Amino acid sequence: MRSTRTDDRDHLVELKKAIDRTGYYPDVVADAVEGAVAGEQVVSFYVHHEPTFEHEEVRRHQSVVVLTPSRLVLAHTDEHAGDDLLPEPYTSTSTEAVSLAAVKSVVVTRMTANPSTGPRPPAEAVMTIGWGGVSRVDLEPAGCSDPQCEADHGYTGVLASDDFSLRVSAAADGSDAVAGLLSFAESLSARTHG
Repeated sequence: MRSTRTDDRDHLVELKKAIDRTGYYPDVVADAVEGAVAGEQVVSFYVHHEPTFEHEEVRRHQSVVVLTPSRLVLAHTDEHAGDDLLPEPYTSTSTEAVSLAAVKSVVVTRMTANPSTGPRPPAEAVMTIGWGGVSRVDLEPAGCSDPQCEADHGYTGVLASDDFSLRVSAAADGSDAVAGLLSFAESLSARTHG
C-alpha cells in the first residue's frame, strides 16, 4: 500500500521494505519483482495487498506495480491450497514487463464524498492502464428500427482495452493507500505522454 515517486535515486530498497511490510510471502514476492525489474532503476512503485474470501477460506492476492525509466512492471501473487499437481499449499507469481512506449492510456477515476464542501481527499480511486495486451469484446445482436423486421443484421459491439485495473478505498485500505495510488498514476502518466 505504498507508493514512492521521484527521479533522483533508485527506490529498490524502499520497494523491498513495502513488500516486506505486507507480510505476504515477502521473500517470494520480492524475488519475482526484482527479477522482472532486471536491474533497472525503480522510479516509482505501488504495492497492494488484498485478502479475498472464498467460501470459508481467506485467500490473499498482492499486486506490485513498478515504474522504471523504460518499462511498467506488474507482478501478481496469489496463494493456493494444494491441488492434484501440487498437494501442498503454494503461491503463483506472474510478472509482466511492458514498454512505456506501448502504454496507450492511464485512466484515473477519483471518488470524492461530499464534493460541495470543498476540496477533500478522494475516498476511493481506480487506476486502469491499457497497452493493448488484453482486449474485451462485448457483442450484441444488431437490429434496425423496423419492429417487424426479421432479417439477420449481424452483430454490433465494443472493443475495450482493459489490461490492468486497481481500485483502492480509504475505508478498506486507508487514505494513504488512495494517495499512494494517485501518486503512482501521476508518475506513470507523466512518462507516457507522446
